[in-house]
Amino acid sequence: MSGLAEQVSEILERVGDDEVMEIYASVGTEVEVKVYDGRVESLSRATSGGLGVRVLGAGVAGSRVGVAWTGSLDGDAIDRAIAEARDNARYASEDEFMTFARPDGVESPGLELTDPSVHSTSLDDKVALAVAAERLVRGDARIRQVESADYSDYDVETVVASTYGVRAWTRRTGSFLSLEAIASDERGDQTGWGLQATRGPVALEPERVAQDAITRATRLLGAVKPPSMRTTVVFSPRSTATLLAIIGTALSGDAVVRGRSIFAGRLGAQVASREVSVLDDPTDARHFGASRYDAEGLACRRNVLIDQGRLAGFVYDTVSARRAATVSTGSAVRGGVAGYPSAGCRALALAAGTGDADTIVRAVGDGVYVDSLSGVHSGVNPISGDFSVGFTGFMIRGGELAEPLREATVASTLQRMLLDVVAVGSDVEWLPGIAAGQTIAIAGVSVGGR
Repeated sequence: MSGLAEQVSEILERVGDDEVMEIYASVGTEVEVKVYDGRVESLSRATSGGLGVRVLGAGVAGSRVGVAWTGSLDGDAIDRAIAEARDNARYASEDEFMTFARPDGVESPGLELTDPSVHSTSLDDKVALAVAAERLVRGDARIRQVESADYSDYDVETVVASTYGVRAWTRRTGSFLSLEAIASDERGDQTGWGLQATRGPVALEPERVAQDAITRATRLLGAVKPPSMRTTVVFSPRSTATLLAIIGTALSGDAVVRGRSIFAGRLGAQVASREVSVLDDPTDARHFGASRYDAEGLACRRNVLIDQGRLAGFVYDTVSARRAATVSTGSAVRGGVAGYPSAGCRALALAAGTGDADTIVRAVGDGVYVDSLSGVHSGVNPISGDFSVGFTGFMIRGGELAEPLREATVASTLQRMLLDVVAVGSDVEWLPGIAAGQTIAIAGVSVGGR
């Protein structure tokens, strides 16, 4: 048992027999390096820890929950947080569905989500990764400027435990190398991002990240507005991951029971093309959202949400499951020790198709290729499904990428887009965030330009 898990167990041993308490504790280390022109512009190393407390109180019409948290693992700070949670429970509103998770007998997946090179790699070598990537990008004559070259990593340990018998411990590491480069010619500037994410720095490749940034910046030089049209649109893996993350919010059981989802009342219906199968699978260690336990301490599990176009299920935490008269899918998420658990996806992916990006583009023949999306937060409504966002990309002519595009929009509805998927690629790209991506093609999408 880790030191953090022991500390949490000792706290719960002091709780009265008639009191229901849950503790969510976390401790971690983080390194962030920013390089500019071969020199370190900023560097930080930090260790942080904190603890969130929830206390459940009985009421006439349901349970009351008191919540408090502290950004310290000091004994006095923890005692104050527990006292505050107890006080808050006295004044909270009663909720007939409110309760805490109980062990459900599902065993956690045996995942290894750490890389020792996060600690064994020296700080000098971590800095050198960002310096090397920036140097390689600046070596290309078409690159006018490197806006940032960044390295970061983390090692986070989390414990969830309760008087109901929940005992969960997870630990994960991650390392990231990224670049923002600006390419320039007589027609203007274009920006490109290079990014690689791994469990530890030993697997990072500055050459790959640099080439990614160069390619994404230079291939958009000379971009023009496309003509307005309705056509087949091919989405890159990164833009598909963005789409999938948006769809994931509508697959939350909490959103569904509150009527705030495009999928409410449609369980079992054909909501997408038969090409589309959507999984939320935190048991797949390739995904950066992989985890042994969810944020309530239940074992994570593989959930099939859309099966060959049919709406097969939703993700639930304990409370949303009670509202829906079902059981938790081990899908509670929360935003740190100060957060509150809710139902959410953490490791979304489309079941892989059979063709790579080139195969899909050739099959489309004529259309538009979306390389990156912008304005997603303001341009997408996951409740109504309305979708209208900016993009950069390329025309597709004769099955090949043609002139680059900018200052353009793609528009439809999420419901229509899911039904009009005509191809799903085999080129799965495991990305930071809650969704992996791969190339997909969607027919009948409106493109706005000149």
